[in-house]
Amino acid sequence: MSYRADLAVLYEHPEWQKPLFAALERRGIDYVAVDLKKAAFSDADEPLAPLYFNQASPSAYVRGNTRAVPYALAYMRALQVRGVGVLNGADAFALELSKTAQAALLRKLGVPAPRTWTFNDLEAIRTRVREIAFPVLLKPEQGGSGARIVLVESFDHLEALLREKPEHWLPDNLLLLQEYLDSDPAKGIVRMEFLGGELLYAMRVIANGRFNLCPSPVCNSEGAACETQSSAPPAEFFPYKEVPRQAVAWGKRIVAAGKLDVAGIEYLETRDGRLVFYDINANSNLRPSVAQAFGFDPFERVVDFLVREIRAYESFLRLPYLHGRIEV
Repeated sequence: MSYRADLAVLYEHPEWQKPLFAALERRGIDYVAVDLKKAAFSDADEPLAPLYFNQASPSAYVRGNTRAVPYALAYMRALQVRGVGVLNGADAFALELSKTAQAALLRKLGVPAPRTWTFNDLEAIRTRVREIAFPVLLKPEQGGSGARIVLVESFDHLEALLREKPEHWLPDNLLLLQEYLDSDPAKGIVRMEFLGGELLYAMRVIANGRFNLCPSPVCNSEGAACETQSSAPPAEFFPYKEVPRQAVAWGKRIVAAGKLDVAGIEYLETRDGRLVFYDINANSNLRPSVAQAFGFDPFERVVDFLVREIRAYESFLRLPYLHGRIEV
């Protein structure tokens, strides 16, 4: 089979992938960029490359690109059924699209996490209200860049909010109430970036009243114009080298169970000292300034990983039994 390139990168955001594309070009990697916003494929199409790298984001809907998400999932599933390699493929992306699945995975793995209630009807969640200690966070099932997260003070507040802003049900008509954990705003949260199953670096993130903690400089820097930006000051990102061993161990467990090749795992420290994990990101927007404090360019590390994966997958494809014969 002849391919157009050695690597195909699936993307939707017009800016987030520019540093990755630049790094691929510096290294002379033959790649094709696949824009998911307006696209079509056939089951008879030959794969563009032996290996794909998924960089789609759940937050596409806040940019008016709602259709990119189901398309990306369908395309990756079709590729994988045919034996094409996809990094951060359909299983990883489906996990990122579902806060409910993330909560279930954390509970299964024994990783400390906030309790979560999923609902599609106000009257249904009203029947569980005695279990819920308000205030809680209201989140969309398909999260992304902190979009549509609200601190809800009471059930009456929730009811009024959804009556006044029915768009909160979008894009998939599923919502979550998640336990709100008291933490020190001055400490912020910790985001660990994983690559190929290993910790790449970690950073402390000071939210400054935001829920959008997207690490991309496009979203959180002075003068940035990200679609989910609020009037609050941008979030601040600081290198964090003293990550507790237990946090790294839990992060590795999450990455392995979630089939995540690249991931951003977030946790917070409660005022009584507990580490609580609450978000799993497959589309990891790396923060160059933070990685540089550790002495490297994060996108060069990603390209190193991609090159290894390309070579490994090409070697796998050359195995005799994959070509319909056995050689002895």
